[in-house]
Amino acid sequence: MIELQKEDTGLWIVTINRPDKANSLTHAMLSELADIAKAAQDARGLILTGTGKVFSAGADLDEARAGLATSDVWERLSGNIAALPGLTIAALNGTLAGGAMGMALACDLRLSVPTAKFFYPVMKLGFLPQPSDPARMAALIGPSRAKLILMGGQKILADEALQFGLVDRLVDPAALLDTAREIAADTLAAKPEIATGIKALCQNGH
Repeated sequence: MIELQKEDTGLWIVTINRPDKANSLTHAMLSELADIAKAAQDARGLILTGTGKVFSAGADLDEARAGLATSDVWERLSGNIAALPGLTIAALNGTLAGGAMGMALACDLRLSVPTAKFFYPVMKLGFLPQPSDPARMAALIGPSRAKLILMGGQKILADEALQFGLVDRLVDPAALLDTAREIAADTLAAKPEIATGIKALCQNGH
């Protein structure tokens, strides 16, 4: 259900492929994603995407009730992505919900199809968000808008997400992966130490 494609350029493309369940995530899938993200220290760039019309609906409902919602595997995944030296791009092929938002927030860039929606309804389910997610969200869109999503329970449409800065660009679905590749191309062609250096400077200046 997790597919990994490694290209000669140093680009890794990771696809969540469980469209019959809205790409909802089991513990095994999250662990595999976290392991891939850790191994991707060797990658020059990483693209995260999904199959179908939803990027991910978040936790698999049955496993969420059994404790997945509060597992540390989410934080391990987002932390591993945030620690990567190469350029990381979330190519969001559709709606992004709940804990699945953590991996997208941890990426350097977020591209989205125009029909996507964004929501993180953990509070009404009785859970806290994953520890790093609110701070990453607030860094992108500001504390008030982060509270609008996390405390106000608002479902944000793609054009509003672009206006907020939650996503960086809206892309036609047919061009999504090609656009992500195009954006990654300069990083893949650069000396790794230059690309890593620029990324570090951007983070230090944040």
